[in-house]
Amino acid sequence: METLNELRFAISDRLNDGEVGPKHVPLSLLGDFQKDVTEFLRGSVRDIDASEVIVAIEEGSLALVASGLLATATLWADLDRLKSSGSLNQIDPKRAAVIERWQAASHQNPHRKYRIAVPRAANTGVSIDSETNFRRDEEVWVTVEKYIHGRVLDWGGKTKPNVHLELDDGTVLKVAASQTLLKQEKQNLLYRPTLLHITAQENLFTGALRNPTLLAFETNQPSYDEAEFQEMVKRGTVAWADTPNATQWLEDLRGGRA
Repeated sequence: METLNELRFAISDRLNDGEVGPKHVPLSLLGDFQKDVTEFLRGSVRDIDASEVIVAIEEGSLALVASGLLATATLWADLDRLKSSGSLNQIDPKRAAVIERWQAASHQNPHRKYRIAVPRAANTGVSIDSETNFRRDEEVWVTVEKYIHGRVLDWGGKTKPNVHLELDDGTVLKVAASQTLLKQEKQNLLYRPTLLHITAQENLFTGALRNPTLLAFETNQPSYDEAEFQEMVKRGTVAWADTPNATQWLEDLRGGRA
């Protein structure tokens, strides 16, 4: 399977009876298109540094081919969702906003079309034109209780105490807290990795959280040690080396019952 590293963003339109292209494009349209492409690539998570992306301008319609996209896993997942569903709830909200702007422009101007595709790859594209109907479904929020990991950037407050937690993806979540909970915490957690036990409302489509409230700081934070895990695997492999069929051995031990 070919590694995905490039995306082609194209815009088609007519201006004064001529096709829009690299040599014939309004400055405002070029600027808006470039900003939209940047926003779509970065998304909310910003798992890609736009300054590291190389862009080539292609002939035909006005097309920007962006390369250097290996690290942005959310981008490829969102493209798959766009191809399989007309709902914008299932993709990153920043990317959904770009699709909505492009669709609104296409519905107002039947000559305006957009396309996102992997260069030289069949059946990989998403088109936006006057006929498309990408939409946002009614959002569903449910109350959840969960653990979130991050780094405490700030905590406290006189009237509305809270904890500012930087999540692993770089976003900052403001978690409401009581003065009692903050006062009872004996460890200095500022700028340290921390596990919070919270309640919140979670979006069923996007997984976004709103109105998070702190229940407790979790002092017992289990950690994963890759070296220790591999050592356990090695010991287990040696211990079972003389057993030709471990599954059969376990069934025999249970008296033939799975």
